Amino acid sequence: MGTNENNQLVYTVKDRCRTCYTCVRECPVKAIKIINGQAEVLMERCIGCGNCVKVCSQGAKMFLNTQDKVQDLLNSEEKVVVCVAPSFPAEFTEINNYTVLVGMLRELGFDKVVEVSFGADLVAKEYKKKFDDPKSEPCIASDCPAIVYFIEHYHSKLVPSLAPIASPMVAMARVVRKKHGKDTKIVFVGPCIAKKAESKEIDVAITFKELRQLFKTNNIQPDQVKPSEFDPPHAGKGAIFPVSRGLLQTVEKSEDICDGNIVVAEGKVNFQDAVSEFENGLIGKQHLELLCCQGCIMGPGMSIQGRKYSKRSNIANYVQEKLQKLDQNEWQEDMEEYQNLDLSQQFEAKERLLDIPENEEIDKVLKQMGKYEPKDMLNCGACGYDTCHEHAVAIIDGLAETEMCLPYTIEKLHKSIDELNLSNEKLETAQQALVQSEKLAHMGQLSAGIAHELNNPLGVITMYSNILKDETRENDPIRKDLELITEQADRCKKIVGGLLNFARKNQVRLVETNIEEFTKTSISSIIKPDNVKIKFNSSLADPWANIDTDQMMQVLTNLEKNAVEAMLEEGGVLSIELEGNLNEVVFKISDTGSGISEENMKKIFTPFFTTKEVGKGTGLGLPLIYGIVKMHNGKIDVKSNADPDKGPTGTTFTIRIPKSI
Repeated sequence: MGTNENNQLVYTVKDRCRTCYTCVRECPVKAIKIINGQAEVLMERCIGCGNCVKVCSQGAKMFLNTQDKVQDLLNSEEKVVVCVAPSFPAEFTEINNYTVLVGMLRELGFDKVVEVSFGADLVAKEYKKKFDDPKSEPCIASDCPAIVYFIEHYHSKLVPSLAPIASPMVAMARVVRKKHGKDTKIVFVGPCIAKKAESKEIDVAITFKELRQLFKTNNIQPDQVKPSEFDPPHAGKGAIFPVSRGLLQTVEKSEDICDGNIVVAEGKVNFQDAVSEFENGLIGKQHLELLCCQGCIMGPGMSIQGRKYSKRSNIANYVQEKLQKLDQNEWQEDMEEYQNLDLSQQFEAKERLLDIPENEEIDKVLKQMGKYEPKDMLNCGACGYDTCHEHAVAIIDGLAETEMCLPYTIEKLHKSIDELNLSNEKLETAQQALVQSEKLAHMGQLSAGIAHELNNPLGVITMYSNILKDETRENDPIRKDLELITEQADRCKKIVGGLLNFARKNQVRLVETNIEEFTKTSISSIIKPDNVKIKFNSSLADPWANIDTDQMMQVLTNLEKNAVEAMLEEGGVLSIELEGNLNEVVFKISDTGSGISEENMKKIFTPFFTTKEVGKGTGLGLPLIYGIVKMHNGKIDVKSNADPDKGPTGTTFTIRIPKSI
């Protein structure tokens, strides 16, 4: 890219980049690479159009600043001429008379101040010859450097179709050096970033934004300078060059469909379409006038964006005033003086197209983003690419990331939220299990102590009550009292036995067991009313596992009995399901009973807590089950619903036991 091949015209200020992909969307050649969510400009692909600079609301896209080089030239002993682009009336709207701007430039230190518009007059004359020549091959106007870079880099076959005519800026540089000497230093001021790299015939190119900064740095105010005219040669109608169709109007050509032979296209979408159709021979003998921006007045180097028609109006007013004051004879003499000036320009093919990936690669990337069928290709453009296919190609080329796809990222986020919720549920369950284990451990120690202390007196009570009962006659009234004492002592003994089991002083005795047959046996041992149905289902591929049959039978029968009791009044279905894999067996015991209320769910494994009537439950059944399962290195979970408004009521206990401890 011309004078600044080693400098990056546009770059990213990473701290400001918010990853909105607007720059990707606006870049006509997709010279933006997303790396870890940051949008970086690729110098080797950039055409300097500056679209990304214009659309970045965060100011993350910046262009090469060369105002210091201008200041250095002004501070030197060199003769420096400034060439002002014809779009200046659209920039300095606060200055009522252009002579004030010229005065400010002289105050800044420039020796001469000339208009690029005269170069536009010379260039327009060359274009007119070409457009009027019926034998001339269709060409593409080469006055916009971004368009030239686009052709050279991405449509190199069309390089011969670029009009071999210098741009107005280069033409004016040649005029200046012919008039003021070859050693004259030339500074160009305009609205275009690409101009900074267009030609080595310009020493430094700056934008209107940078010029304003120079005025500010040097404290140059409009009301403190002496107004002055531009230095000759003075421009004519070329001053209208920066507006859309400016070239046409300068050469007094029509865009009329019937008699015109020039097609005008501007903006990042339109100029690409025009080039594509030109390349495919769909435009016929039409010439192309292309502008990357919507006229130079909308260039990225303008300090005020937007207001296209207001800017256009300012240009029109300036041109009208200028033409009224223009000395036609002087202008004609100047045109004749430079009629033999070399205005030719050569262009070079610099192909930078990336290889097109294979369809298999593209399909693979699309599937990674959840796009398997045509209906999945939303082509929403949120990633910055027009289609999902283009996005996939960019990913393969290393320019984009899968996370740029908004629907994919949202779906991934939803999955992450679901997984997080599931993890939180598991964590909460684990925390509850830990609290329960600690609680049961303390209760177990207490229960073991109580059971040990109660066993001896209970044994004495049982022994002597039985002796006294044996010594009394059958019809003795005292015998009934003794039988009651013996019965209650036995009940106490069972409770103490439960306490000892709960304390887990005994060990598991593992036996290889057929779990399916074992479970069927547990079902056959329970008593149920007619209004309770039992369903058994097993999906075990291998039913064998090592368990303590006595203790696990206690677990199953206890849960099955509780399930039946929960359905005594209304009836229901007791479901026992067996699942598992090579490593574990899963028991699911479900009922359709009344369920367990939320306030009782946290207490069900607490010793001595029961929802049964007084005298019908000790509150040691579920804690005992919990202990047995834990001694098998297993897990027990319970889900229950007691609110009919939330769905079917009932309770499900799920027990997971490893096949081999």
